[in-house]
Amino acid sequence: MNDASASTTAGPSANAGAFLTTRWTRVLAARGDTPEARIALGELCAAYWEPVFRFLRREGRDEDTARELTQEFVARLLAGGGFTGAMPERGRFRSFLLGALKHFLAGVREHQRAEKRGGGLVTEPLFTPSDTSPGLDVPTHPTAVPDAEFDRQWAYAVMARALATVAAEFEAAGRTEHFTALKPWLVGDVVVLSTSEAARRLGLNEGAVKVAIHRLRRRFRDVVRNEVAQTVPATADVDEELRYLVAVLSRN
Repeated sequence: MNDASASTTAGPSANAGAFLTTRWTRVLAARGDTPEARIALGELCAAYWEPVFRFLRREGRDEDTARELTQEFVARLLAGGGFTGAMPERGRFRSFLLGALKHFLAGVREHQRAEKRGGGLVTEPLFTPSDTSPGLDVPTHPTAVPDAEFDRQWAYAVMARALATVAAEFEAAGRTEHFTALKPWLVGDVVVLSTSEAARRLGLNEGAVKVAIHRLRRRFRDVVRNEVAQTVPATADVDEELRYLVAVLSRN
């Protein structure tokens, strides 16, 4: 039973629980002046493109406009001028990204107003009062969306990335069927399957399935923790960020 249940989960990552230099720490340390910092920022932007896009959609923009704005925003960040304002006091990458996004959108609206007045504005870095955009067609007065909505989308993105990581581990181990059977206990959809039914599908006894579920949940928590660690400036901040994200997901 022990051997069978142990084989249902991929082995823990060597980095689980051991946070060395994270992506955000690398960005903060280099202030964007090194190729390593730019690569790290690119990884973070790619990982958390979705919360930006969803936030723009919730403000009332159509899908094409939201996608275009998101791509332009990220391109501006990666161009170098967008993260000169990434200072330790800004803390979490989540907070930095939302602040930069708001500043970017303010520039978009200012640019549109200037065009209506018949004037033009010079493009400046993201963290300057006169920031502008290329003049994309966006509503001048979008529906106001609370910051908490961005944080909610961010939390969803963290969970989705962790889930994808665990799924990939099972696939690499040739255990995709096991992940499919055990996944309901990660996503809160256990009403669709009982442990006895999962045991039948996997050819295990019910006790082995319960052990496998426990190990899967523990691995998922480790992966979520590691994902969060990539976006905070210090290991000590991880637990606080995790508590906050859980609280955000728990709100109606």
